[in-house]
Amino acid sequence: MREEKEELILRNTKEFFTKEELKEALDRRNLRAYLGRAITGPLHIGHLVSLSKLKDLQKADIHVIILLADIHAALDDLKAKWEDLDIRLEYTKKATELAVGWEKMPEFARGRDFQLTRDYEMDIFKLATITKVKEGLHAASEVTRMSDPKVSEVIYPIMQALDEEYLNVDIQVGGLDQRHILMYAREYLPKIGYRRRMELMMPLLPSLKGPGVKMSSSIPGTKIPVTASEETIRKLINSAYCPEKSLEGNPIVSLIDLYVLPNEGTIKIDREEKFGGTIEIKSPEEMDRLYTEGSVHPKDVKEYVSSYLIRKLKPVREYFESNSDMLDKLGPEFR
Repeated sequence: MREEKEELILRNTKEFFTKEELKEALDRRNLRAYLGRAITGPLHIGHLVSLSKLKDLQKADIHVIILLADIHAALDDLKAKWEDLDIRLEYTKKATELAVGWEKMPEFARGRDFQLTRDYEMDIFKLATITKVKEGLHAASEVTRMSDPKVSEVIYPIMQALDEEYLNVDIQVGGLDQRHILMYAREYLPKIGYRRRMELMMPLLPSLKGPGVKMSSSIPGTKIPVTASEETIRKLINSAYCPEKSLEGNPIVSLIDLYVLPNEGTIKIDREEKFGGTIEIKSPEEMDRLYTEGSVHPKDVKEYVSSYLIRKLKPVREYFESNSDMLDKLGPEFR
């Protein structure tokens, strides 16, 4: 039983600190985990990789929390203005509820509900007095904008570390770009008397534009918003980087490996009869082998992924079509 849970927790992860701690924890107690979502921009397909990972944790009987990190969104060089936090939080919560296909809805927490308490603020000061500026900058470097570093961007990782304690979790879930912050948390929380947590890091979905360009809410054409129309989904997938027989930086095959197969278990990709007809695929390893040997063509996977996303994102798309005034208030980047 423990081995089954451990396999669910670790599958498709890029790094986990540490597996030994996980084995001990699974034997001792029921676990809690959280993923933080800074409400800086539109929810997109890149976010679905880590969000869907939470369903694995739920299957392993872990209580899951999604932190809607409103204060963090402003601290990150005002990617979200203070006056826009409420509507961005409302959007992010609804989009997350509808886009993932939850079997069990996770708990949602709002950052400001506990991050403005006296104890939390005192702990910020405690960590600030022992964190060197260069360490704070290093921790934040892959997450915050850092174009002209602000004091707030150094506070960002301090607060993310403290969130583990104040949400009373055992595991923090993040993308690989969060690694510096997660390692900062492991090192620094014990220095102010709190226990070290486990850190789970998921691979990042490559940009639709291919290597050299990060998938980002702020870079057009690199991602697909979960509210995108059917036409937009097909257009972006059809134009996406997807070199024949190559997995390097391939967002379409990566999406199947990291998002589709973990959710579906088995998929069927249609091919022309002269190329073998419909093929059943049961694992990322099988998907990668078939693609690299040329048994599955870019056209095949693009058609499959387009149809899959159109179907899976239908609930969130239809909700925001009926509530388009919210997207209007949020601005064009959310379209």
